[in-house]
Amino acid sequence: MDPLLLARLQFGITTIYHFFFVPLTLGLSVTVALMETLYVTTGREVYKQMTKFWGKLFVINFALGVVTGIVQEFQFGMNWSEYSRFVGDVFGAPLAIEALLAFFLESTFLGLWIFGWDKLSKKLHMTVMWLVAIGANVSALWILIANSFMQEPVGYVIRNGRAEMDNFFALIFNPNIFVQFPHVILSGFVTASFFLLGISAYHLLKKSNLDVYRRSFQMGAIIGSVTIVMLIFNGHSQAQQMAVTQPMKLASAEALWKTEDPASLSLLTIGSLDQTRDVWSIRIPGLLSMLAYNRWTGEVKGLNQLQAEYTAQYGPGDYVPNLVITYWSFRGMVGLGFLMAALAFYAIFISMGEMFEKPPRAIKLFIWVIPLPYLANTAGWLLTEVGRFPWIVYGLMKLEQGLSAVVPSWQVFTSLIVFTLIYGALMVADIYLLVKYGRQAPPPLEGDVQPQSQPEEDLPSFVGAQD
Repeated sequence: MDPLLLARLQFGITTIYHFFFVPLTLGLSVTVALMETLYVTTGREVYKQMTKFWGKLFVINFALGVVTGIVQEFQFGMNWSEYSRFVGDVFGAPLAIEALLAFFLESTFLGLWIFGWDKLSKKLHMTVMWLVAIGANVSALWILIANSFMQEPVGYVIRNGRAEMDNFFALIFNPNIFVQFPHVILSGFVTASFFLLGISAYHLLKKSNLDVYRRSFQMGAIIGSVTIVMLIFNGHSQAQQMAVTQPMKLASAEALWKTEDPASLSLLTIGSLDQTRDVWSIRIPGLLSMLAYNRWTGEVKGLNQLQAEYTAQYGPGDYVPNLVITYWSFRGMVGLGFLMAALAFYAIFISMGEMFEKPPRAIKLFIWVIPLPYLANTAGWLLTEVGRFPWIVYGLMKLEQGLSAVVPSWQVFTSLIVFTLIYGALMVADIYLLVKYGRQAPPPLEGDVQPQSQPEEDLPSFVGAQD
């Protein structure tokens, strides 16, 4: 068994599991804070019910997300000790700040928020929730600062064979963070918005507590439609940053073997991505140049030219990432993004038409599409991390150089299986609890007359009523 492959699989699988929980935490924390702000400023009981209902689901997701994140950091010292030794002076600083400042901030204030109902004043309780939301998103910022150093190393010097920080402000103002952080935060808002839309659609079809879920659906529609558009434009900025700092990743996302000017963008390729074989491909002339340079002309280097340049600069080796993963993850991410944009605008249409007393049957679609942002988030991280191959720190350290030399393959394999099973169980538990408590609507407000509920057989089977 190849220890490098096992170590990469272990970290990749734990990252995917962990990132299953993170985006919803980021987006839903702010959304719940907004709901409680509406409650405090208007005094309307419906917003308090919304805050408590969605806050309960946020707490469930947050608790399970913390468990998966802690294990990731242990892997740096276990499977990637040479990497930790090389970059620890730089990489450790933002992670330490994240743990000491952001993580404890959100954890402490989340406890106050959970147990502070009717004990803290309304304004103080609202402030506590905003501190939880700020802490969660600041936590993501520091983690992404650390990751950005791996994508675009800045603020360091090499001394005695190790990277040492020589400019803290260069590290935290890494150019990569200005495109990566907004992308992750906006992804969180999109995830939260589809979470709101799907669960609200279920209750609207059940005709349970219409006022709560009508407003929740409207909020999800507004947040989703605005942030998905911002996310698409931010993705365009990321592609331009990638063209400058990691041209191999951009070329691999397009399976572009030969340098082109203007460069065409592949909509779909059927067949092998190997340049030695004929494939059937739909390409749009000049669109890749537009994506990279905001104009219809501009050279985009191909994989062959970049491989030759990297070999001359860094020495012999294979510098081309796995094209199957990078090519299809890019299309999955972008395709799902535009699909979610269409769905978000349809949700706006439903909201503007006030179609809640008798919602269209197509609203059931929003229950089924809750997983879409999760799939798009996973595809995005696969492109980001696999596209950096063969570097663990871009241009400084290759993957095999960062691997621990003293950990036997069988131990890595064993822990890989154990982590996969445990994380899978946690994911199942998370989904079970979210579905269980997502079905339980708060009691109707006084004087709120509820229409007759829709027959159970008209709903998708996996969201049937609780026994």
